[in-house]
Amino acid sequence: MPQNSGMNNLNGIKPLQQMIASCSGAVITSLLVTPLDVIKIRLQAQKTPFYKGKCFLYCNGLMDHLCICENGNTLAWYKTPRHFNGSLDALFQIIRFEGIKSLWSGLPPTLIMAVPATVIYFTTYDQLRVFIKHKLGYNGIYIPLIAGAVARVGAVSVISPLELMRTKLQSRKLTYKQLGTVVRIAVRQDGWLSLWRGWGPTVLRDVPFSATYWFNYELMKNALCKKRNLSEPTFMISFASGAASGSIAATITLPFDVVKTRRQIALGELEALTQPKTSMSTWVIMSQIVKESGYSGLFVGFFPRLMKVAPACAIMISSYEFGKSFFRKVNKERELEKVKT
Repeated sequence: MPQNSGMNNLNGIKPLQQMIASCSGAVITSLLVTPLDVIKIRLQAQKTPFYKGKCFLYCNGLMDHLCICENGNTLAWYKTPRHFNGSLDALFQIIRFEGIKSLWSGLPPTLIMAVPATVIYFTTYDQLRVFIKHKLGYNGIYIPLIAGAVARVGAVSVISPLELMRTKLQSRKLTYKQLGTVVRIAVRQDGWLSLWRGWGPTVLRDVPFSATYWFNYELMKNALCKKRNLSEPTFMISFASGAASGSIAATITLPFDVVKTRRQIALGELEALTQPKTSMSTWVIMSQIVKESGYSGLFVGFFPRLMKVAPACAIMISSYEFGKSFFRKVNKERELEKVKT
C-alpha cells in the first residue's frame, strides 16, 4: 500500500494553501446550503408569524445568525410575504416573484463570519494534528478528537466577540460609532471578558461536535482509503465520510444546540426590547426543558438539524480535501520542474 502521507500529515502543502482551501470550502458551502435555510425560515414565518421584536435563528450549516423582525409579519430581508405549499412550491415562488437572488438572503453576514472562523478552525486542526503526531510523538487514534476539540475552542474564542458585536449591531440598529461606545462601556463596567458572553454554551455544543466529527471522519476516511488502496481520499470518500460523521456529531450534541438556540433567541429579544439581560446556566435551561417537555424536548428539531448539518459537513470537508489535493499536486509539479532545470 502506498505511503499515507496525504491522509496523515500535511507534507507537500503550505499553511497559506490550507487557508485558501478552507476559505474556498466555506464559500462553496455557504452558496449551496443557504437557500435551504431561507426556504425553511420562509415556511416557518407563514406558520408562526415573526412579530416586531421577535427573534429567529438563521443558520446555513456553518454559522448561526440571530435575526430580529422589524416590520410586523414581514422579515427585514424580504418584502413580499406569500403562502407556500411546501418546500418545492416555496422554491419556485421565490424565484418567480422575488428573483433567484432572494434565495441567498443573509449570505453577506454568513460569509463575513463563516470564512474567518472556518479558516482558523480547519487550518488549526490540521496543524495541531501534525504537531501532536510528529512533535509530541503520539500516534494514537485519538489525535483527531484532541485536535478537533482544541481547534474549535480556538475558533470560537476568536469569533465570539465579533458575533456578540454583530448581534448588538443588528438588534439595536446602532451605527459603528455607537457600537464602539457600547463596547467601551461594557468593557469598562464588566471587563474584557464581557465580550465573550455566550462563549460557554457555544463551547459546550461546538467542542463535543468537533471532537466527535473529526474522530469519526478520520476513521471512516482512512478505512475507505485502505479498502480501495488509496493514498489520499477521493471527492466521494470525503463527501460520504463528512456526511456520516456530521450526522453522528449532530445527533449527539443536539441537546446543547437546543439550549444554545433558546439562549440566543432570549438574549436577542431582550436586546431588542432594551430590557436588562438575565442569564441562566446551560444545565438550568436543560432542566427546564425536561420539566416542560420531557427528555424528548432536548431533541427537538432533530431532522431539520440533520438535513442542514449533514450536507454542510459533506460539502465543506470534500471541498477542503479537494483543495488540499489540488495544491499538493501543484507543489509536486513545481518541485519536479525545479529538479529538471
